[in-house]
Amino acid sequence: MPPLIPVFALLALVDLTGMVLEAPVLEWLSKPLLAPVLAWYLWRTTGRRHPLVLVGLGFATAGDVTLQLGDAWFLPGVLCFLGTQVCWTLAFARAGAVGYLRRHRALCACYLAVWTSAVVVLAPALDPALAVALAFYSLALVVMACTANVLGARAAWGGATFVLSDMLIGLDVAGLNFPGRSPLVMATYALALALVVTAFAAHDPEPADGSGSGSDGDSSDSDSDSDSDDGDGDDDGARPGTDRKTSA
Repeated sequence: MPPLIPVFALLALVDLTGMVLEAPVLEWLSKPLLAPVLAWYLWRTTGRRHPLVLVGLGFATAGDVTLQLGDAWFLPGVLCFLGTQVCWTLAFARAGAVGYLRRHRALCACYLAVWTSAVVVLAPALDPALAVALAFYSLALVVMACTANVLGARAAWGGATFVLSDMLIGLDVAGLNFPGRSPLVMATYALALALVVTAFAAHDPEPADGSGSGSDGDSSDSDSDSDSDDGDGDDDGARPGTDRKTSA
């Protein structure tokens, strides 16, 4: 296991300890470093292959710092995390999420039902302006979680866990707090970050369904033409119907 992942886990544990012991200094020393450590890990693992994920982690860092400043900074913090959701959704789309979701429309329906239920339950307890802002953010969140499924189970669980974490925050904003909620928010948030980032670290950024780049399709056509020409030039060496490349 790369050493940066244990560092991330240690930082998450320190932050959780700070929350349980009500020691804000521990939270300040740890939480703002969570996303940067994962960004460093992703950069070391994949280089420049996932720029949108790295930018999203930058927004997450800004959101973590902003939300530590107090309730007055709640909406700016939400805006930062909106940037995270948009960047990651675009990254998943680049990986082929649009084509994937066309084939899995029931998944979209499930996430839409979750979003609608959350809005219906929480909105009456919120100020109207705040309710609209959180409804918009939560929609971006569930879209990200839905598109995450394109990278497999790890990313899918990461997206779903992110939804759970932010819903727990929404309960507090609506005045529906319960014992242990804050540590649970932190634990699910850290787990979601780790699952999504490590899923991207193991992923080839080229779209799986070939829909993300027109040039890829042109290249395949060119290769096919080249193979056909080569086959015409040989007497009996080429087998009809065989290609040198298989599509992903």
